[in-house]
Amino acid sequence: MKIDSEKVVVNADVNTVFNFLKDANNIGELLPQDDVKDFTATQTECSFKVQGGIIITLEQKEMIENQQIIMKAGAKSPFPFDLTIFMQPQGDQTQGYIHFDGKVNAFLKMMVQKPLTNLFNYMTNKIKEKYEA
Repeated sequence: MKIDSEKVVVNADVNTVFNFLKDANNIGELLPQDDVKDFTATQTECSFKVQGGIIITLEQKEMIENQQIIMKAGAKSPFPFDLTIFMQPQGDQTQGYIHFDGKVNAFLKMMVQKPLTNLFNYMTNKIKEKYEA
């Protein structure tokens, strides 16, 4: 199952956005506080519970300076997936989006596709809001 979030333009240069997102501690700022519990993080990984008590663990897998941050599902995640944050400079701003690639069966896909799409759109809009001041 593949999901792409909405593309957003962030009012900050690509280096600023990349440096913020490469620290997994900052991912907590992008998550919906009402739907996420028990967020913990280090510089390279984070973990949190979503509705239904499902634990999601993200671990940094690869980084391409000022272009991509690729994270993978950690051991506690319910299914294997990669999450890639794409960034592209647009002058003094950054265009970006989140790409999800998960291995889920057809039944699980029906249950998780809409909530995950909403989550990734929420996260991209939160990073946009962060730099709109």
